[in-house]
Amino acid sequence: MATKVKEPAAPAAAPKSAANGRPNSENPLISDDKLKQIYSTMVKCRLLEERARTLKKQARFKGNYYAAVGQEAVAVGAGIDLRPEDTVAPSHRDFILNFIKGVPLEIMFSQLYGRVTSPDKGRSSPAHCGYAPLNIITPASTIAAQLNIGTGVALANQMKKNDNVVVALSGEGSTSLGFWHEALNFAGVRNLPIVYICQNNLWAESVSVKLQTRVDDISLKATGYGFPGITVDGNDAVAMYRVAQEAIARARSGGGPTLIEAKTYRWYGHSEIDPAKYRSAEEVEEWKAKDPNAAMERYLTGKKLFSAEWKQQIFDSFNKELDAAVEYAEKQPQAQPIECLDHLYSFDVRGRELDRKTCTPQY
Repeated sequence: MATKVKEPAAPAAAPKSAANGRPNSENPLISDDKLKQIYSTMVKCRLLEERARTLKKQARFKGNYYAAVGQEAVAVGAGIDLRPEDTVAPSHRDFILNFIKGVPLEIMFSQLYGRVTSPDKGRSSPAHCGYAPLNIITPASTIAAQLNIGTGVALANQMKKNDNVVVALSGEGSTSLGFWHEALNFAGVRNLPIVYICQNNLWAESVSVKLQTRVDDISLKATGYGFPGITVDGNDAVAMYRVAQEAIARARSGGGPTLIEAKTYRWYGHSEIDPAKYRSAEEVEEWKAKDPNAAMERYLTGKKLFSAEWKQQIFDSFNKELDAAVEYAEKQPQAQPIECLDHLYSFDVRGRELDRKTCTPQY
């Protein structure tokens, strides 16, 4: 899929890049080491997501899970080079961004399990993982709410006159909401150091993107806010990396916001309790054939950077790390439920029924 660039009439144009067919001396070819890092991180993200899905199916943790399997190239391309000081405003489907930015696996699985060692002490739903030491905002179940918070952080960075950036992610369904418009419009007016990434996986839970917007490319909407919009193949890790890094560099240097629409696809339902019957089997198989991980393997093979042995080493080593993280989380004490005020609430944040007198979960 060719990368498409939509720029406003104003002179604040997007940086030129080889990703959109134009040279830029500040964006050299990606090194072999970086290409291999991108691929290995994508593989680890896939293993992490599938492990979380398996644990959910085994009822090893309560609540739900929102997998981004099939969308790894977007998260890795956007997050792999962020600084610790940069902020991420993730959606509920961006659990793997915690790993990409450097959150320890033990902490991530503690969050899934609702243990006292999780960043939120078990107060948030599974996969709604934030981590303050690395400036990862806790996702909200309210769609697109994280964009407003991330935009506020970008304003704070601008006022402090530092060069930190914010990367805010959401699905295409969020573009139908006022939260989304308010955030992008404010960022455009103030020329904030933020990159908005719309992960267009064609389905907002169960509603087709065709019922959400009349435009073919959501990146067109950036024109109304006065900053560049770019549509990129979200299953092409190299294209995603180059476009994201240019947008981040532009924001860091005072160039303002960018909207990146990454066209991709989630392989599974909206969550682990969604059978996704609204999608045809043919559509799912068509997109699985565009697997971003497999595409990256082919790309690296063409550059003589890939081997089956190396891939197996990644599998074996990372699976051991996952085993250790799960074992750690399962040994930690369960977090206490949120106290209910005057015994008005009958459920805790993980959906467990509470005893009206003691406010403790009933199993």
